[in-house]
Amino acid sequence: MHQHSPRLLPLVGLILAMFLWGSSFVAMKLAMQEYHPMVIIFSRMGVASLAFLFFLPRFQKIRIRRQDRHLFVIMAMSEPCLYFFFEALALQNTSAAQASLITTMLPLLITIASVFFLGERASKQTLIGLFLAMGGAILLSLGGSPTLLAPAPLLGNSYEFMSMLCATVYTITIKRLTAFYPALFLTAIQAWIGALFFAPFLALPQVPLPQAFLMVPVTAIFYLGLAVTLIAYSLYNYSLAHMEASKSSIFITLIPLFTLLLSRLLFHESFTALQYLGGFTIFLGVIISQDLWRSGKRNTVTKHDLSLNQEGEK
Repeated sequence: MHQHSPRLLPLVGLILAMFLWGSSFVAMKLAMQEYHPMVIIFSRMGVASLAFLFFLPRFQKIRIRRQDRHLFVIMAMSEPCLYFFFEALALQNTSAAQASLITTMLPLLITIASVFFLGERASKQTLIGLFLAMGGAILLSLGGSPTLLAPAPLLGNSYEFMSMLCATVYTITIKRLTAFYPALFLTAIQAWIGALFFAPFLALPQVPLPQAFLMVPVTAIFYLGLAVTLIAYSLYNYSLAHMEASKSSIFITLIPLFTLLLSRLLFHESFTALQYLGGFTIFLGVIISQDLWRSGKRNTVTKHDLSLNQEGEK
């Protein structure tokens, strides 16, 4: 089934998805200057949920298998529910650029998880890269000094790492589900469950509701709902259906590059020398972990992927 798909489309889809995800940190920061994080997250889920209603006629033909129901719950709870919860806490305490750099650890986490759940192997380079990236993340956090946009960098970066753990669970689950369900359908399920999950938070007394519709935060919310949630997740899920999890995960390292560029343009954010060292160490760890110089390893397909493809064709 997947062999006939153009190989270029998943790559282009991943790059575009990474750009949109990189911009999401900046969009969240812009919206959070006026609105509470829970209001923003619910609103972006609500915007995406309404947009997906146009695809209901197409989704009505899809039947969820009984043995996959628990996977749908795990998928939605890991991302968007817990992922966005931790990310909102992260962006309240750290800068958009620092939070995006923590995402470079995700390829390593996915690779490790793939060993246990997707039948892939972890080389020595993967383990070395994992420890390098973790050390770089620590340097990045310790090198941050409190600012107006990042009052507690260490705490915020810790929350962002928790969201990366959620994203790892999400990626492994999606890899299984895309063998049987369309990427657009899976993204719609995420949006609908996410909207229901975050709706009760609006009733909390510490969550002030918007008193006015301001242009910048409202535009940012619509961008998060349509571009980042609907389009980016659909592109990522589509690409993941046509590539191995460990191969697609390397593209996640593009996120901080896009975020850093946008943060410099909009927030004039800058790094200390220790943070530059931490960021470089993270990238070095990711490159080593992926074993990029051995094309043979990168082109291998796991037995688990082959079995998923065969089942999907049936």
